Amino acid sequence: MEPPPDLSSLSLTDIARLLAEKRLPPVEQWNPDHCGDSEMRIARDGTWFHQGSPIGREAMVRLFSTILRREPDGSHVLVTPVEKLSIEVEDAPFLAVELKSEGEGGARALAFRLNTGDLVAAGPEHPIRVRETADGPHPYLHVRGGLEALVSRSVYYELMNLALEEGADPVGIWSNGAFFALDGSQ
Repeated sequence: MEPPPDLSSLSLTDIARLLAEKRLPPVEQWNPDHCGDSEMRIARDGTWFHQGSPIGREAMVRLFSTILRREPDGSHVLVTPVEKLSIEVEDAPFLAVELKSEGEGGARALAFRLNTGDLVAAGPEHPIRVRETADGPHPYLHVRGGLEALVSRSVYYELMNLALEEGADPVGIWSNGAFFALDGSQ
């Protein structure tokens, strides 16, 4: 697999082009019988483990992430045309680790780089939501097929600073024509 792109060197036009060119395996079309447990786990911090040991090869993690699917019951599986293996996901399978913003207000566009190197442009098909918990807000970005990325704390602070500068009520931010409340009100 080729290395992930450097978000800071790309314009949002470049990001949109890369997203349009990206082809993922059609995991939603594959329905083999469940074959067992992958003995893999994705920790809350985005680290992938196999049999209790971290997977150190980034290319392997990126490859596995392309065959990850969320089942209707909320569980996660790694799926190919011939096998389906369960995988434990502690929170969200991805982590949004970098943000790129262009424009202001309703004309703003946001793009995120995930810990797997994938790029996601927030908007109507990739909404941002905030879940309030006892330990504070947990922001998420929809990636694909029910899979989400937990927005890292530093990226969430960056989003909040942009939102506070614009002064929207409720506190939130626009991206690609959609408004996302960041105070947990949506």
